[in-house]
Amino acid sequence: MDQRTLDQLAPITFANKLAASPKNPPKYKKVIKNSDGSAIECADPRAIRALVALMNQHAVIGGAAAHWGGPSAFAEIMSALHALLFQDQAKAWHEKYNFINDAGHCENGIYALRSLYGFDGLGFNDLRLFRSIESKLTGHGESHLNPEGVLISNGPLGSGLPQAQGLALADRIVRNHRITICALSDGAAMEGEAKESFSAIPGLAAKGHLNPFLLLISDNNTKLSGRIDEDSFSMSNNFHALKEMGWDVKFVNDGHDLQDVYLNIEKALTQVGKDAAKPVALIFKTIKGKAVKATETSKSGGHGYPLKAYDLGLVNFIDEIYAGDAPEEFQDWAQEILESKLEGEKKPAAAIPSEKVQVGLSKAAIKAAKEGAPLFSISADLAGSTGIADFQKTFPNRWIDVGVAEANMISTAIGLSKSGFIPLVDTFAQFGVTKGNLPLTMATLSQAPVIALFSHTGFQDAADGASHQATTYFSATCSIPYTKVLSVSNSAEAEFFLTEAIRRFGLAKKAQKDQFNYVFFYGRENFPSHYEGGVQYQWGKSPVLTKGKDVVIVATGPTVAQALEAHDMLAQEGVSATVVNNIHVSDPDLDTLIPLLEKAQGRLLTVEDHQIKGGMGALLTHALTQRNIPLKVISLGIKDHFGQSAYQAQELYQKFGLSSADIARGCEDLMRRR
Repeated sequence: MDQRTLDQLAPITFANKLAASPKNPPKYKKVIKNSDGSAIECADPRAIRALVALMNQHAVIGGAAAHWGGPSAFAEIMSALHALLFQDQAKAWHEKYNFINDAGHCENGIYALRSLYGFDGLGFNDLRLFRSIESKLTGHGESHLNPEGVLISNGPLGSGLPQAQGLALADRIVRNHRITICALSDGAAMEGEAKESFSAIPGLAAKGHLNPFLLLISDNNTKLSGRIDEDSFSMSNNFHALKEMGWDVKFVNDGHDLQDVYLNIEKALTQVGKDAAKPVALIFKTIKGKAVKATETSKSGGHGYPLKAYDLGLVNFIDEIYAGDAPEEFQDWAQEILESKLEGEKKPAAAIPSEKVQVGLSKAAIKAAKEGAPLFSISADLAGSTGIADFQKTFPNRWIDVGVAEANMISTAIGLSKSGFIPLVDTFAQFGVTKGNLPLTMATLSQAPVIALFSHTGFQDAADGASHQATTYFSATCSIPYTKVLSVSNSAEAEFFLTEAIRRFGLAKKAQKDQFNYVFFYGRENFPSHYEGGVQYQWGKSPVLTKGKDVVIVATGPTVAQALEAHDMLAQEGVSATVVNNIHVSDPDLDTLIPLLEKAQGRLLTVEDHQIKGGMGALLTHALTQRNIPLKVISLGIKDHFGQSAYQAQELYQKFGLSSADIARGCEDLMRRR
């Protein structure tokens, strides 16, 4: 690196918002010794785990999901690391260290740990609001909401490591004396982004381009859906190969021995501080779900929180973490949660049962395979969440899991498609449209398309926060050539349209005609299994769910339910609204829509939990304008904002103006326009 050039380069200065080092020792602590034999006070890993369990219980009561297994595996690593980060009271910790937590699903463990220190004024009461819309303690660490505690937002596994690489590069450019530390899970190590950094970091460091770098890996052979080596393939050779790439690799056999963990991190920090050309990777053997037998032995390691709301097992769960000696404060907290349960009136059973959209998709895939379609499922660790797991259980020899690697999943599917199979790929929409966008493009460019099942659209992944909330999914896929994008809102239409997509896919391949990707987007929560009135589905057509004369509401996916509620509200005010379910987002059904708009004098309201820019409404109104249809339009969507954690999607719909009440107000506004 030419230092003469660098001397002319000065970064823009701005205030660092990270909170200062805490002045007090952790409230619950464990005393160990450093390499000099001096006593060191670390946060007690048992307290970290107990607090994670308690804060998760509040999130679950609110209606959210939460993580247990990962943060419990990282407890000793994070305890030792933070004792070292906060050790020097003479200098702000973030002036000496960059700390990046790539393992975003373990962020609640960091919140719990830091509450023991009172970091940034954080206390136990703050943990009670974890994942709520009122809290900055989001499902995964988010810098835009919590800049005092999060340097770089996390969540998508494997993305934090290359960003940490950039921080080490920046520090080298301006000659800051700072060490970059990145915490990584073994599941994240399967991502292509992480693997690229595995090569780049030691390669650049050897050429003098990076500041000192320390990588901390929690290796418990577990991902979300099960054991890595059983479901996918062993990562052992990958970790040993780090040495050949240029890392100084050290394996720590017991990642739960706090004393040994501390000494290894302490030694590594000293080592990289002296020799920036040789980054160090510490690989800790850990147990996911540590301290509770049921989660230690489960295949997923208790990835999600294993207890239900107001679970009577909560007290025993806390007690087991402490082997029968839990602090009274935690026991009382658990008891308080159980005693706070309100016995509300039972809600009347819904006329139409609710279920996940995923049910219809799995039914369609199973039926098609039984009828002879050469379906093959390629997953990336989320089959249980996306709904394809039922197909995989029914046909155990017709699927593989490539691990936490969405781009690899879709690219693998291209090879199967080219060989005459009908490949199904699945993941969360956010990961599918970002990490899988180039492979989706290459699929049709190679005339080897895929069928994609992308769940958790928009704000439907409420509790996980902005990093997991896909709000650009239509704009990312509708412009890919030879790609049909469908947004389904209930299990009945999901079953119909996936069945038809599989049929069309097979016919086109046999006839060697133009072949299309079929990308299905759908939500996470429960929805009515079907709509009243016996809606008849037809490929290429948008179902008209209600007919009116005053205004046309076009909704899609999860917002269809909001639109139907708005219809009922408007009816009480004497406004007659048509509700259209725009399933074929990439190819809107104008023939159905135009007569309805003419009847309503062009009054159109579109609603979606997608960015307004490039969304369903933008695509639809542009298509109508091309047909010279006069319009009075209001488009409801996300207005250039990120989302955030909330217990349920409804809270985000209300915050961002997408609720049924917002739709009704928008329609009333249209009625006043001349």
